[in-house]
Formats: sequence, C-alpha cells, structure tokens
Amino acid sequence: MNQATALTGRALNAVSLVSPWLAGEAAYRVFRLPLPRARPGDGERALLERAHTARVRIDGETAVTYRWGSGERPVLLAHGWQSRGTCFEHFVPGLLEAGYSPVAYDAPAHGDATGATTTVLAFRDVIRHLADEYGDFEAVVGHSVGVMASVLALRCGVRARRFVAISQVGEFSHLFDGFCGQLALRRRVREELRGRMEQRLFPQERDIWRRFSTTYEPERITAPILVFHDERDRVAGVGQARRMAEVFGGQARLVITEGLGHRRILSDPTVVEGTLRFVAAAQEG
Repeated sequence: MNQATALTGRALNAVSLVSPWLAGEAAYRVFRLPLPRARPGDGERALLERAHTARVRIDGETAVTYRWGSGERPVLLAHGWQSRGTCFEHFVPGLLEAGYSPVAYDAPAHGDATGATTTVLAFRDVIRHLADEYGDFEAVVGHSVGVMASVLALRCGVRARRFVAISQVGEFSHLFDGFCGQLALRRRVREELRGRMEQRLFPQERDIWRRFSTTYEPERITAPILVFHDERDRVAGVGQARRMAEVFGGQARLVITEGLGHRRILSDPTVVEGTLRFVAAAQEG
C-alpha cells in the first residue's frame, strides 16, 4: 500500500466515527475517480495502424472498436480493467493467419475512448454492439474483467462457438473487496459504499453481487470453455478460475500457469498457441 492510499483509508475511517454516511459518500467518490489509462507499446501502435477503426456511443461516451481482416469469421478480444483492445497484440497475427477476423474495442474510460469512469455493463454493451455488427463470434477471448463482461454478453444473447477466459475476475465482489482492502476500510464504510454502488451504479439491476459472477446460471453458457490463470496472479486469485472450472465441469478445461502474473500471461507463447488451437478446434468439431 502506498502512502497516499494509506492516508486516504485512515481519513475515511476517521470520518466514519463521526458520520458513516459522509465517509461512505467520500469513499464512493474515491471509487469513481478517473481511471488510469494503459498506453500502447510499440507493437500495439503498429497494430493500431493496421486496424479498421470505428466509434460507437456507449452509455453516453464514445467507445472505439477495432477490426483486423475482412470481418468474416470474427473472434472477439475483450480487454479488462485499465487495459485496451491492443493488449491482445500477440493473438492477432495467428488469428489472421488462420483466416479469422480479430475484433477488439476500447471500452469507455479506456484506451482511446472517451470518459473518465465506467462500469462492466458498458463493456458488455460494446460487445453486444460488435455482435450486432459482425454476427456470431467464432470465439470470444476475454482477459480479466473482460471475461466477466463477455459472460454477461453471452447471457444476453451474444453467441460464440468457443470461449477463452484468461486471468478472469470472476466475482464482482472481487472488485469491491479489492478496493476496500487497499484502503483498509472499516465495516461501516464498506456497508455505506456497497449500498451506493447498488443504488447509483446499477439502479436497474438486482442482486449484482451474485448475477455478475461468471459462474451464475452456467447452463446459459453453452460453448466449450478454456480457462487460463496464473497460480500467483496477485490481481485476481486463481481460486476464481478453479471455481469456474468446477461449476462448468467437463465443459471447461483449466490450465494453470506459473510465474506469468495477471498481465504478462497475454504474451506467453504457450497461452497464445493454446488459445489458437482451441479456437481452431471449433472448425473440426
């Protein structure tokens, strides 16, 4: 924990002794601070130059979409929190070589999209827009929160022949618990913050803590699933991947890596090649 985070948490906890409501309001504002944006590396910039780029209005902001290839046999690449569509730069060449059209996006408040804050439902809505534009996906490859957003989209009628879940954030409560844990918030502040998230971020949604989980109503996800997760992922514990594999049973295959962490896993040749083989297997089945 850095000093600024520690001081913020102490201040919120101190305020809660006088006014839990005020502490909860302040915690919510901290939670909604503008998100840091991932900057593209050299390889990602080269990838951007070759992409067909478009823009779409999502939740009052402008998301950016990318396509490589003709648009036929689309494969969706769904990025996660504080990331961008080109984080899948190592997947795109192999997909193109195999005759697929990789499709990606920058969700609101990410990459080159507009906005300062967003929610997982905006991610889901970008995916739904791309499905409307390109049709059924040959596969969906999600990373981190992109896995959760993909599952929400698949439950809403988006269709894919295969699903790859990499370093998933599988429980919505994980985002909440991670934020509260970083600030070491007292129970009363957590309760106030939790209520604001339910009422302000998702006023039309019910039971978000359960329904946003990747393991909720598994019968609605019919595609074969390949799950990659690193044993020492410090952003999203491997237990979330194990839970998904357990719930989906024979429908899902779990691959545990070692030493790749939460983000470097996207550049690992074994993960990339395993994903490409899994996607191609849909044509053989």
